[in-house]
Amino acid sequence: MRRTARPLTGAALTVAAAALAAAPAYGARAGELELSPASVVPGGQVTVRTAACGAGGTATGDAGAVGAGTLPLAAGRHEQDATGRFRVPPGAQPGTYEIVATCAGSGRRVTGDLVVTLTPAREQVHPRGSVKTGVGGALGPDPVQTAAGVTALAVAAAGGTWLLHRRARGDGI
Repeated sequence: MRRTARPLTGAALTVAAAALAAAPAYGARAGELELSPASVVPGGQVTVRTAACGAGGTATGDAGAVGAGTLPLAAGRHEQDATGRFRVPPGAQPGTYEIVATCAGSGRRVTGDLVVTLTPAREQVHPRGSVKTGVGGALGPDPVQTAAGVTALAVAAAGGTWLLHRRARGDGI
């Protein structure tokens, strides 16, 4: 068992290193469409970027699902990325929309998901605190009340044990 584990581990590490070396150094991973921001409010601007078209490649983007139409993607600041921008229409409904880009040279198609929300990400309210379910936490967060509750439970357990012990001996209750 030990003799086969080392070669298998070495092979797994070699495969992982090869996969990391094949990934582009910057931008979207090959085969993906990167949307920034990935979550936007109606009327917001979205940047579309992909490395799937190769160095200096161009593409045609389709944001028709959200109602923004087509857009050109040209070589960006980083030559391996094709980049473009579009504005989400003010009347867009909340939901998840698929944005598509088709590479000019190869015809390769890549997709990405855009989430349209009514509340900007920086203003979204995330829940905090505990959930009032009625299970546990009846005494609240006060340590004095918690200690009093634990003491009451301990006294009740000790008293119950004493009564059961007397009954088992035949002393009665």
